[in-house]
Amino acid sequence: MPAKPKPVRELKTVSVEGKPRYYEPAPDGIDLESFRKVVMSRRSVRKFTARPIPEHVLNDCLDMAMLAPCSSGLQPWEFYIVRSADKKAKLVKACMSQLAAKTASELIVCVARTDRVDEFSRKMLREWPMPDVPPLVKRYYQLIPYNYAPGPLNSFAMVKKAAISVGGLVTAVPRGPFTHSEVQLWAAKSTALACENLVLAFRAHGFDTCMMEGFDEHRVRKLLKLGDEAMPIMVVAAGERAEDGVFWPQIRFERELFVHEV
Repeated sequence: MPAKPKPVRELKTVSVEGKPRYYEPAPDGIDLESFRKVVMSRRSVRKFTARPIPEHVLNDCLDMAMLAPCSSGLQPWEFYIVRSADKKAKLVKACMSQLAAKTASELIVCVARTDRVDEFSRKMLREWPMPDVPPLVKRYYQLIPYNYAPGPLNSFAMVKKAAISVGGLVTAVPRGPFTHSEVQLWAAKSTALACENLVLAFRAHGFDTCMMEGFDEHRVRKLLKLGDEAMPIMVVAAGERAEDGVFWPQIRFERELFVHEV
């Protein structure tokens, strides 16, 4: 799949206290009702037609997935498009032979990575989109690899937790991620946001998805040759919705169970 060229970004600035500062105004003309239609018509589709997804649609959806919000801009995700017939058959089995997996035009494994924090922190500084990297930003990305490094058997994490707990007695402090499992959760949060972008992008293009968490993680890891620091979050089945592809009406519990004013 050819890499999409990076867009040339026009930097807009305003003067703040006599110094130029980046400014990005909110766009006008967004169609709220069209967005609402995309969100409300997104369903977990269990059966797809044989219609293939055009390559340009797939690429556009993946590009929109990677525009998702992510912690510190570090983009701790990967997407594996399983195309070979042999690997696809094995992935279907790993997904418990669900009908969505068997009938999908595309199967995309969404993976969270925890081993590229150091590399991507340096990359962020190299590719900072302004002429100069502010000293505070530079210091922040220089420290991130140490903040997220758990150390052998979480030894470094325990030292950081103790120090932070003391500091937390007098002020608000970040309480992680420090341990290996906390860093995994950190990466999974951002990857899940990218997955949501991905399925909404498919819906906007007129295609549908099923986000499958029911899979044999060991078999998926083996199939994709993933290391210990790569964690499959979900398998997204994508394609054109079959007429009988949605098996039951959507159920959402009453709003009061979830929304609270405090």
